[in-house]
Amino acid sequence: MAAALITWNEIDAARRRIANVAVRTPLVRVDPERLRAAGFGRLAENSPEIYLKDESAQPVGSFKLRGAYNKIAQLSPEELRRGVITYSSGNHAQGVAYAARALGARAVVVMPSNAPRVKREATLALGAEVVTVGPASSQRRQRAEELSAEHGYTMVPPYDDPAIVAGQATCGVEILEQLPDLDLVLSPVSGGGLLSGVAAGVKLRAQADGVVPPQVWGCEPALAADAAESFRTRSLVEWPAEKTSQTICDGLRTQSLGKLNFELILRFVDGVITLREEEIQAAMRIILQTTRLVAEPSGAITLAAALFHAQELPTARKIVAILSGGNLDPAAEPSQKKEA
Repeated sequence: MAAALITWNEIDAARRRIANVAVRTPLVRVDPERLRAAGFGRLAENSPEIYLKDESAQPVGSFKLRGAYNKIAQLSPEELRRGVITYSSGNHAQGVAYAARALGARAVVVMPSNAPRVKREATLALGAEVVTVGPASSQRRQRAEELSAEHGYTMVPPYDDPAIVAGQATCGVEILEQLPDLDLVLSPVSGGGLLSGVAAGVKLRAQADGVVPPQVWGCEPALAADAAESFRTRSLVEWPAEKTSQTICDGLRTQSLGKLNFELILRFVDGVITLREEEIQAAMRIILQTTRLVAEPSGAITLAAALFHAQELPTARKIVAILSGGNLDPAAEPSQKKEA
């Protein structure tokens, strides 16, 4: 059964392993009065208590450090000596580069040609070697596997790996500890590492504590809705790169969920919702105007779900929307036009 694919003990071990590297990120309240002052009075009137889990506060600006460090910290000295490799559009690249540098390992990252420049430059600044391929997620994975076989690098997958999932699950555990009476957790979903990890962390921790867990929902761009289709049909599907690459959410352009992540999502996730591009852009502005936090599109998508699709979500008094990252490409910055 899927429940056997990750255990509470693995998640708890990941918590201890990353404790001195990853930040225990804060929950930031989206204040209704600030929402109203920013020109969103109608949304302020109807919204429940909404908190942002600010993963942009991590040293690499996103949640990805949790899983990357948990994976690389378990490698043998010989594996560290040979180096590690991954494939990523940016945030996982930085997580791997940071963790590898901290543990004294060489890092090679295969990135797509359309990766945001700010993420590419940050990855290079952390000491990683960057190899560029085309925009398809399948292309970068294939090239990374070729280089791994050629040079003996250890693969650090962006999502489809138990150690990566256990690391991301620590985010969900923190949420439950910080706000025990919450009703709903919203997580972005791409390859499924964060969503499957957070859902497993929340549900397994609640089970261990003997309490009723909150619901956990995934949030995905309508332009890259392979996870929503997979969840709805209970069958793993893949979307073509020419479709998924159209979304502004550069971190959510993966063409398919990972196999492990899909099994965990079916076991622990309660639903997946899709968002329009204009809703995601509006949420980016709202986050900046109400909290002064900077959210990349992939991180703002959860607030977009809470504010614009409340009728499709379960009734909730307290919601935590995971702001998965703040590595915003200046070219993608939304306009300042307000939506009444």
